[in-house]
Amino acid sequence: MEGSIEDVTPQAGSRTTRWLFVAAILTGSFLLFLVQPMVARMALPRLGGAPAVWNSAMLVYQALLLGGYAYAHWLGRVPPRMQATIHIGVLIVAALWLPIGVSATELPGDAEPAIWVPWLLIASIGPLFFAISAQAPLLQRWYSLASHGRDPYALYAASNIGSFGGLIAYPLIVEPTLALKGQSWLWTAGYVLVLALVATCAARLPRQAEGEPHVAHHTPAPPRRRVLHWIILAFVPSGLMLATTTFLTTDIVAVPMLWVLPLGLYLLSFSVAFRDNAVLPDILTRFAPVIILMFGATLIAGHQQLAYLNALIGLLLLFTVSVTLHARMYALRPAPDRLTGFYLAMSFGGVLGGVFAGLLAPILFDWTYEYPLLVFAAGILSPQIFLLPVIRDFWLHGASGKTVLIGALVALLVWIGIANPGQLLGEMHEQIAFVLVAVLGLVAVGRRPAYLAALAGGLILFGGYRSIQLSLSDARTRSYFGVYTVTEYKNENQLAHGTTLHGIQLKGAQSTQPTTYYVPGSGVGQAMQALPELYGPAARVGVVGLGTGTLACYAKPSQAWRFFEIDPAIVQLARDSGKFTFLRQCAPQTRISIGDARVRLTESQTASLDLLALDAFSSDSVPMHLLTRQAFATYSRVLAPNGLLLVHISNRFMALAPVVSAAARDGGWKAIRLSYEPAPHFIATPLPGGGTKVDQVEPRAESASEWIALSHDPAVLQRLAARGGGWRQLKSWPEFQPWTDDYASVIPVLRVLHPDLTED
Repeated sequence: MEGSIEDVTPQAGSRTTRWLFVAAILTGSFLLFLVQPMVARMALPRLGGAPAVWNSAMLVYQALLLGGYAYAHWLGRVPPRMQATIHIGVLIVAALWLPIGVSATELPGDAEPAIWVPWLLIASIGPLFFAISAQAPLLQRWYSLASHGRDPYALYAASNIGSFGGLIAYPLIVEPTLALKGQSWLWTAGYVLVLALVATCAARLPRQAEGEPHVAHHTPAPPRRRVLHWIILAFVPSGLMLATTTFLTTDIVAVPMLWVLPLGLYLLSFSVAFRDNAVLPDILTRFAPVIILMFGATLIAGHQQLAYLNALIGLLLLFTVSVTLHARMYALRPAPDRLTGFYLAMSFGGVLGGVFAGLLAPILFDWTYEYPLLVFAAGILSPQIFLLPVIRDFWLHGASGKTVLIGALVALLVWIGIANPGQLLGEMHEQIAFVLVAVLGLVAVGRRPAYLAALAGGLILFGGYRSIQLSLSDARTRSYFGVYTVTEYKNENQLAHGTTLHGIQLKGAQSTQPTTYYVPGSGVGQAMQALPELYGPAARVGVVGLGTGTLACYAKPSQAWRFFEIDPAIVQLARDSGKFTFLRQCAPQTRISIGDARVRLTESQTASLDLLALDAFSSDSVPMHLLTRQAFATYSRVLAPNGLLLVHISNRFMALAPVVSAAARDGGWKAIRLSYEPAPHFIATPLPGGGTKVDQVEPRAESASEWIALSHDPAVLQRLAARGGGWRQLKSWPEFQPWTDDYASVIPVLRVLHPDLTED
């Protein structure tokens, strides 16, 4: 076979060529999305989990992807067979970086993530990522040439199906079944397969593209306004995908691996939208303004009572917006010879959306304001189609005056819904006002200015104004780790991280009393009280996770304490804001090391601590590198030979006891466990006719908690348990292997998948 399309029969050749290109594109995209979490896991123990690390990594991935698309666009300037020769050469040169892994270069102890992380990732996987990222647009262009001008855009569905497959395959299949070394060799085998598929596709290219013997393009270049439109249409879904992930995990429900769903739906939207005569995009496009109006506004309210329903609403809204705007982009696509420029503009818009929602928004806003802003932008960009003929007839005459009228009515309803003058709308004033605004919005669908007035009113009325009030009150702080809200009550101050309570401080005479997970009866409370007995008056204490600084109130004047905290925003709240005074009142001289705890502990001296408390696992995101065999070896080195390690394993979604038990068994630790339940409190109320009514109430400022105490010295644990409190031997799970830097997965410990692990 000479390689020309004329060498095969039209029917068989066309079908074979199509499926060959589909396989090549799908496999390349699969590898592209598989490598990102894989390299993140490889780099985690060395670089830690600081936000600057992963923000820098995200920028590297986006820059390499954009560079790959630009390279594919540039390659269109040369003849097809020369394109194939160059690209296969690039793939072969990039193969010198196989098997995939993180560069062994030693990083300085004071390495600046903004400089070292991009350099390390580019040195580790840059050429491979760059070469693979060019696959989708380049091979679609080749397919158009090899098939004599067939529309290549439908093949982009294969690209995004492959991306989606790589996305879900890593956490669900690859990570739970293979160690990192095995993952690396799996990816290497996939790369060799891609190289073979690309070479086979190249053999199908004609020796000279029909209709373009001397030039790369034979259709006019799109106007700049059209290119800008493509960029904006790509910007909003990309930004909304990240904003949805942040908003759901911050204000709705914090569920492990929830980030997979928004990204997966975003990728699938391309497969749905980039098709001719598809029914679903037409349906979603027609009703997108309604869904944006109804769901965008209600989701902003963030009602925790309907957390999972709201999460579903948010995902449906994201999918609708993504399909609608990507379908619009597909409708505005250029001819196949301009395909690579189209994808370059789309990639640039996606990068801008990611930079806005992932990097700029946490700096610019103290709440997830990017979410309603992008919802509103989606309303601006979505096509407007009248829902009913009677609505279209309503707008036929005097549209400008009717738009002003609807805008005025929306403003009036928003004011009434917020202020509720004279209790005009009763206790349900917000809900009633929103329903009326929504009715006006439905009438306005098809008339963009009036519709946008209703959409803005709904976003402000149903949650937006409350967020603005909180921002003005200086009650909220935002960092790359999320949104922290301080709520001040008459008797206490509370700190919440999204939906997770992070700490409570009582006021007045009880201001130094440990609360929540750290009360005296908890595992860590008992261990702290036992310090003088176990290690004398000058005990050396380390705590991973600062929170509000509650544990500092166990400190004694002669003890040496050190906190390890990854988020500078938490340090500011606990030490400098004045809203929490545990540190100032109890241990003002305490050292605080900012940065990833494992990295900081690695820098610490041997046997420099008597007690180390790990309090970093109570939210949805578990830093796995703090629970691996290598991490426990670091704790063992930093602790004295008879030192005590306390691990807080309270977690709504994960059963971490088997992980700690396996690490203890592997490292020769002895372990005991304490499950603390607050004692019930009762309130006696005299009854009018005599007698007393007794009601059980939740204990004030106390939380149930699970703590595991580990030591290489059994006598230390015996003395701790002898003090009482309900310590018991930690159960062993022989089927669990310890997590390592090479292998760790949360799938085996998810409570929803393994309810038998909820009790030991």
